[in-house]
Amino acid sequence: MCRWERIEVNLIVKTTNYHRKSIRLKDYDYSQAGAYFVTICTNDKGCAFGEINDGEMHLNDIGKIVESEWMKTGEIRKNVLIDEFFVMPNHLHGIIIIIDMDNGRGMARHAPTRPRTFGKPIANSLSSIIGSFKSAATKHINQLRNSPGNPVWQRNYFERIIRNEKEWNRIREYIISNPFNWVIDNENPQNWN
Repeated sequence: MCRWERIEVNLIVKTTNYHRKSIRLKDYDYSQAGAYFVTICTNDKGCAFGEINDGEMHLNDIGKIVESEWMKTGEIRKNVLIDEFFVMPNHLHGIIIIIDMDNGRGMARHAPTRPRTFGKPIANSLSSIIGSFKSAATKHINQLRNSPGNPVWQRNYFERIIRNEKEWNRIREYIISNPFNWVIDNENPQNWN
């Protein structure tokens, strides 16, 4: 005959909650008019868009899709202007301007007044604009590669609110000179030690 005993086991389980810390400015309305510097990286930062030789970027077919879709971003949205941008081997740098459709001047119009609902996109916000760009580019890239569903981009993107003309000009210069600085760029896989 088997005898069953109740055995209590105390398990110590290390749980790690991976909560991504938001890199967005708290309580800032990213749908308001203004200029934003964005960097959007490829999935795993793989060099999928072409290569740089002697400081000159040579886009492959995938890079040409990214460039085309980025330019379309400003063409299909009345409230968006595309300023300086550059497609690098594994990321895109760009300045995107959201204009105030009330006066068309691209000036900040008000402090945020609507509550933010997590996970619910805000129409014409920077995140919805970037999300639409990434989605369109991914669709065309995966059609070209015959690889539906494959990721192209990292989950998020980097953004900086451009606060004045001096900063704007400095960022433009950074974008323009990026291919020449690829050999020392932190995004260059050859520099990952």
